Amino acid sequence: MGGKNKQRTKGNLRPSNSGRAAELLAKEQGKVPGFIGFGTYHSDLGYVPAIQGAEDIDSLVDADFRMVLRKLSKKDVTTKLKAMQEFGSMCTERDTEAVKGVLPYWPRIFCKISLDHDRRVREATQQAFEKLIVKVKKHLAPYLKSVMGYWLMAQCDTYPPAATAAKDAFEAAFPPSKQPEAIAFCKEEITSVLQDHLLKETPDTLSDPQTVPEEEREAKFHRVVTCSLLALKKLLCFLPNNELDSLEEKFKSLLSQNKFWKYGKHSVPQIRSAYFELVSALCQHVPQVMKEEASKVSPSVLLSIDDSDPVVCPALWEAVLYTLITIEDCWIHVNAKKSVFPKLTAVVREGGRGLAAVIYPYLLPFISRLPQSITEPKLEFFKNFLTSLITGLSTERTKTSFSESSAVISAFFECLRFIMQQNLGEEEMEQMLVNEQLIPFIDTVLKDPGLQHVPLFNHLAETLSSWEAKADAEKDAETVYNLENVLLNFWERLSEICVEKISEPEADVKSVLSVSNLVGVLQKPKSSLKSSRKKNGKVRFASEASEAKKEDEKCASSEGENGEGSEGATESSLLQSSLDLVSPLRKKPLEDLVCKLAEVSINFVNEQKSEQHLQFLSTLLDSFSSGQVFNVLLGDEQKNVVKAKPLEVGRLAQENPAVQFLYHKLVGWLNNSQKKDGGFLVDILYSALRCCTSDIERKDVLDDLTKEDLSWSSLLQVIEKACSSSEKHALVTPWLKGSILGEKLVALADCLCGQDSKPSSSEPHSSEQWSLLRLALSQHLKNDYLIGEVYVGRIIVKLHETLSKTKDLSEAENSDSLMSFVCDVAYSYFSSTGGLLMPSSEDLLLTLFQLCAQSKERTHLPDFLICKLKNTLLSGVNLLVHQTAHAHEQSAFLRLSMLWLKDQVQSSALDNTSLQVLLAAVGDLLNTLVASRDTSLLGVYIGGVMPSDSEWEKMRRSLPSQWLHRPLLEGRLSLNYECFKTDFKEQDTQTLPSHLCTSSLLSKMILIARKKKIVLENNVLEKIIAELLYSLQWCEELDNPPSFLTGFNAMLQTMNITYDNLSVLGNTSSLLQLLFNRSRKNGTLWSLIIAKLILSRSISSDEVKPYYKRKESFFPLTEGNLHTIQSLCPFLSKEEKKEFSAQCIPAFLGWTKEDLCSINGAFGHLAIFNSCLQTRSVDDKQLLHGILKIIISWKEQHEDIFLFSCNLSEASPEVLGINIEIMRFLSLFLKYCSHPLAESEWDFIMCSMLAWLETTSENQALYSVPLVQLFACVSFDLACDLSAFFDSVTPDTVGNLPVNLISEWKEFFSKGIHSLLLPLLVTAVGENKDLSETSFQNAMLKPMCETLTYISKDQLLSHKLPVKLVAGQKTNLPEHLQTLLNTLTPLLLFRARPVQIAAYHMLYKLMPEFPQYDQDNLKSYGDEEEEPSLSPPAALMSLLSTQEDLLENVLGCVPVGQIVTIKPLSEDFCYVLGYLLTWKLILTFFKAASSQLRALYSMYLRKTKSLNKLLYHLFRLMPENPTYGETAIEISNKDPKTFFTEELQLNIRGTATLPYHIPHLACSVYHMTLKDLPAMVRLWWNSSEKRVFNIVDRFTSKYVSSVLSFQEISSVQTSTQLFNGMTVKARATTREVMATYTIEDIVIELIIQLPSNYPLGSITVESGKRIGVAVQQWRNWMLQLSTYLTHQNGSIMEGLALWKNNVDKRFEGVEDCMICFSVIHGFNYSLPKKACRTCKKKFHSACLYKWFTSSNKSTCPLCRETFF
Repeated sequence: MGGKNKQRTKGNLRPSNSGRAAELLAKEQGKVPGFIGFGTYHSDLGYVPAIQGAEDIDSLVDADFRMVLRKLSKKDVTTKLKAMQEFGSMCTERDTEAVKGVLPYWPRIFCKISLDHDRRVREATQQAFEKLIVKVKKHLAPYLKSVMGYWLMAQCDTYPPAATAAKDAFEAAFPPSKQPEAIAFCKEEITSVLQDHLLKETPDTLSDPQTVPEEEREAKFHRVVTCSLLALKKLLCFLPNNELDSLEEKFKSLLSQNKFWKYGKHSVPQIRSAYFELVSALCQHVPQVMKEEASKVSPSVLLSIDDSDPVVCPALWEAVLYTLITIEDCWIHVNAKKSVFPKLTAVVREGGRGLAAVIYPYLLPFISRLPQSITEPKLEFFKNFLTSLITGLSTERTKTSFSESSAVISAFFECLRFIMQQNLGEEEMEQMLVNEQLIPFIDTVLKDPGLQHVPLFNHLAETLSSWEAKADAEKDAETVYNLENVLLNFWERLSEICVEKISEPEADVKSVLSVSNLVGVLQKPKSSLKSSRKKNGKVRFASEASEAKKEDEKCASSEGENGEGSEGATESSLLQSSLDLVSPLRKKPLEDLVCKLAEVSINFVNEQKSEQHLQFLSTLLDSFSSGQVFNVLLGDEQKNVVKAKPLEVGRLAQENPAVQFLYHKLVGWLNNSQKKDGGFLVDILYSALRCCTSDIERKDVLDDLTKEDLSWSSLLQVIEKACSSSEKHALVTPWLKGSILGEKLVALADCLCGQDSKPSSSEPHSSEQWSLLRLALSQHLKNDYLIGEVYVGRIIVKLHETLSKTKDLSEAENSDSLMSFVCDVAYSYFSSTGGLLMPSSEDLLLTLFQLCAQSKERTHLPDFLICKLKNTLLSGVNLLVHQTAHAHEQSAFLRLSMLWLKDQVQSSALDNTSLQVLLAAVGDLLNTLVASRDTSLLGVYIGGVMPSDSEWEKMRRSLPSQWLHRPLLEGRLSLNYECFKTDFKEQDTQTLPSHLCTSSLLSKMILIARKKKIVLENNVLEKIIAELLYSLQWCEELDNPPSFLTGFNAMLQTMNITYDNLSVLGNTSSLLQLLFNRSRKNGTLWSLIIAKLILSRSISSDEVKPYYKRKESFFPLTEGNLHTIQSLCPFLSKEEKKEFSAQCIPAFLGWTKEDLCSINGAFGHLAIFNSCLQTRSVDDKQLLHGILKIIISWKEQHEDIFLFSCNLSEASPEVLGINIEIMRFLSLFLKYCSHPLAESEWDFIMCSMLAWLETTSENQALYSVPLVQLFACVSFDLACDLSAFFDSVTPDTVGNLPVNLISEWKEFFSKGIHSLLLPLLVTAVGENKDLSETSFQNAMLKPMCETLTYISKDQLLSHKLPVKLVAGQKTNLPEHLQTLLNTLTPLLLFRARPVQIAAYHMLYKLMPEFPQYDQDNLKSYGDEEEEPSLSPPAALMSLLSTQEDLLENVLGCVPVGQIVTIKPLSEDFCYVLGYLLTWKLILTFFKAASSQLRALYSMYLRKTKSLNKLLYHLFRLMPENPTYGETAIEISNKDPKTFFTEELQLNIRGTATLPYHIPHLACSVYHMTLKDLPAMVRLWWNSSEKRVFNIVDRFTSKYVSSVLSFQEISSVQTSTQLFNGMTVKARATTREVMATYTIEDIVIELIIQLPSNYPLGSITVESGKRIGVAVQQWRNWMLQLSTYLTHQNGSIMEGLALWKNNVDKRFEGVEDCMICFSVIHGFNYSLPKKACRTCKKKFHSACLYKWFTSSNKSTCPLCRETFF
């Protein structure tokens, strides 16, 4: 078909090859072939048409059905399966007529496919058949006979789902009543089909041998045979008897065939099983036919009796029984003695070969059917049979399986009883059964502990009971006599083996216990059998049935009598009655046996202290506690009790042997016993107590024993036993509740808790005592304490005292073990069910809570103990909240714990750890309280801990007020009074302020309340949230918060105590109302909180609007109103700000001096105006100008308010405040006002600025005063803004300014600013070595340094700084420049970024000045004998070496290529920043130098290896992807912005880009290095290891090369450098530079190609035209240019210039140096000067030096003569 797996095109109607072949056949032969199968079923069934051409034949068959039926004939399993499923669904979906059309063809297909090898196909076939039946119903009738045989076989399929599907189809076709009729209708056809399958078919006729593998053929054949046999059985069972007669002939013909009988011996177990099932059915339904074939049936079945296949066995044994019943003379045809019995004995001896549970129930019916003639001699036969049964029990397989051994034992007793019944009176047989079978059997089981898990003793008891019952009920005296004899004999023999077992000195525990079990079962047979008796179906023989019925009734009646009362009655009464219920035939011998056993075992115990005999005795006495037995135990020692005993106890002991035994023997044993023996002894104690007649007697005896006789461990065991059984508890209740025991336990508690902490020698002993206490407290029976309640309370008081003592002890005195025991006891007490709390236990809870809520440092407790305490506490609280509906009203614990908590957070000094422990403990406590039924409980608790408003206020006041620094500096708040009272330094640096502790505790509480959705009253929730916000805002505003505060914040985060989590809880509007009220009243932090909430989008500005709708309500101004407006300013709309501004303007006019400085005067209103102006919302130019004029008028009226050039120590805070606001206004005015100003106004602004600056510089000593610091900052800001203003003046804007303003600024004001600020910076930095820029003390550094960045080079050079020179410093610089360099360079290492950047900007302006001084002295570096080098400025290089050491510490351990992120503003940040800035300066310096100087500097850098270090560091600092972050003003070009394309702005004020600062700076330095020192970088790159080599190459190619190539080519294109006789052109797209050199007739053309990884890769030089130059010379020149471009640190133009110089010199007649073949030296640009005296050739001195050092000779390179 052209590819087996090709997809057939959808809608392709052309059939496959087989279809076409069928069509051809039809054309040739004129008829349609049907399906051909391999079956031998030749009755004339319809066929399925194979082609579409024969419409006349298959007009009834629907086209889709035809397609499906065709698919069913395919061989592929999947095709058949899908087709069958499709057929089924079509049967359901199509109409009846279409489906009926298929019926003629269905039988043939069904008969073939229902025998298919694949089980899924068979299942699907039956399911489809069911659907077909449901659709066509009775129209199936004509085709029934042709399918029925296969249908029955399908119901017997070996694959259960297929069989079930076939049965379902059958039931769908016929209701149960009609099924026999349907089968009878087709019986002839069915038998024919099945007979054919059984007798004619072979594997090769069922399947095609050529296509089906042998294994599959065999499997199918075996399945068909199995199904046929089972189908025959089904047929027999279905057919009524009258229909069977007509089939007798058919069966006879089947049974006459030898092939049929061979199936009994077939190798496949399924076939054998089916065969035996059929044999059973034949015996049942056609016994006559079977009798005729007796000679074949009997051997076939009986000789297979040893078949041990689990599949075959059940069917086989059924067949055996049916054969015995049907064919009476079956034993004629087999030799029972030689063939059958040996096989049976073999199976039984081997324990049924793992099939005992199947085979053994058949044994009794089997032997009951044996005729007497076969079993002769009877005695011998039964003896062998029972012996082999017992032997079977001892096989390993039987022992290990409960069901197997049970089956064996059950069969043994059934057979024994049957044989006894049949042979009663035959003394020999009776003797054999009891003495040789039953007793040895019991002996075997007693010896073998493996068999004791089976109910042997129950069977024995049942057998005895049946014999006793028969003896009682029997009328025949002889039978009674015989039975009594049997029983008497049995008891004698049993007694012998039991005593023998016990008398063995080395008897092991198991065998001894098995004897006591046996005796116990025999004493109470009914009760023991009740549990084990299941409703087992048993095979009974006729004569036994009536007896069994009676026995069952008797059993039921006795169970009825006992059953109802036994639950309520105590066991002791049962014990008495149980012996009465026992038959008199048993009572006497059993009692004798018990006494004998007791006597033997007590002797062993007395003489040998035998443990197993003691255990035996305890179990024995448990069942038989009677005076008689105790008498036996006492033996001859009937002495008087010790006289000292109380009267009633003494009397009791006289009368009662049990009590006597107790005092004489038991107490002594108990106190001396080991733990394991104790249990048995205590059992004996309880047995003895049962012999007392009343509770009072028992109490007297126990009280007496408790006083002195019993040890603690014995007491513990006695009480434990009482708790383990209600019957025993009932015996001792009065004693447990009594005072004697109670007082003893209280004394014990006192003793234990008072013990020293030192571990005593009796450690195990004391743990028993603790267990005793725990048991006494925790055990509850019927909702009541085990001991008297009074005593429980007293014990708890003792425990509480112990814990309280521990709380106050130091670490050394603490006793962990004592605490641990107390915890265990308390935990048991709390967690025991139904415990009721007492007042004393609430005190205990409080102490536990306090221990859990304090940190380890304070309590000195180990972790395990804290964990125990916590569990104990929670179990107690749990009990507390569940036992009462209104716990908070009654509970002392809750009340006291609230007060204690409140005190802890408000007044005790907590650090982070303590607070965390406290919060965790409270969390656990509240989570337990949440579970309470009383929903208000949590609310009450939170209310109890909540401080009052005055307490909150006090805590807020105690918070240190440094938080104000930042808002003041940033201009978010304005103040005009000194309010910095407290400072951290005064306080302990670890202790958290109480406000933080309280707010975090309460927040934790409300988070827990949220889970339960508990509503808190009186706005408690909002108040708590507000206070938490206050705490968080306070922490946030602090500059450089101490580490414990950052720890506090982190802790809150981990506990989820954040505003985001809490804000969802409260009502936003009521929270806002609260915040606004507080802000309007107090201002400060409250105002900042509102701003923070709006900023963090927790609250929208629309929600805030209603609170400031009425603008006038904020006036007259108070501090609160002022701060509220200032905080809201950033979020107000333009109109709203205008309204506020409008309210302020009238206030500026007509103020007195006092009013100017007050909050409700000019100060406050100007502050508001500034806040509005800060956000560019006042765009009225006239208005701003007007205010400026008002301020000028203030100066005229009250000049003393303006703090010009004065001492600030005398100035009041109010005056400072108004000055600060005026300066702020002037700064903002400069930024936002474009209105032209008069000259006088400019004078006012500039003169005021300079005067304020003078004030600032004169009052350096007062910078620690916050308002003075602020004054300084604002004055610097103003100076900076003015500098920026004049710096940005362009020729277009200069027209708006007064004529001489710019020159005045430059000559006077700018000079004035910098002459003040530069010395000020130097002194400020000199005082503070290590202050970060974020600290308040350094706040003025930012504006000061930013102002200094505007300093001009001339102003720097004319500085007035004190001289600063370093001894021994090599320098060519003049003194004033060296001083400047020495003063500014160290600032690059300063800890504050603004200082570093300012120093950089100033030095950057100076750098181009320095190289000229080296240039002047260049001659002195001429031609020494070594490689000459020259250091860049020494001050810079010594700084660099310091920085290199610092950076080695920061980055040294990081591998190159791994990117290090430096945390902004950290110490490392400053080191790295300084280092990179220093390099920027060095590179700037380098660039400004001439080519010759550069060669010397680069040689110095190579020697010091500084550049290598730099490059390694850069590859740790540059980001992997240096894309530029700001995409706001992104130009949509295809090249993305990177740190290499964008210039770095070193801004002092802007901190937004700080995270990119270092990466960008690193990229900038790398870019400069590659540009200015390409040769050195290339050298480093080539010598680096492979990994680094690849990293550098990849990064440079990707991000830097394109930028540098473009710049290089552009610089060539835009170069103004003109060469005489050489033209240079550049092509940007191909990265090429072309140079054409012409001199006279010579034309030289060079093409310089830049590599893709420029400048790392080599620059290639190719030749264009060359006219008039020799090849060798040409090569030399090419090589020279290539060398220059590769090895000199400069641009291409510089390289070309050098090369041209060289060629010019050549043409001038200067000869090449014969070492480097160049006229001009490639590195130091010198000419060949050193000549050889012999050959007169000249060389470069540097080349000669290298020649001599590398060759280790001093000969001329040319003539080899010694060089002088």
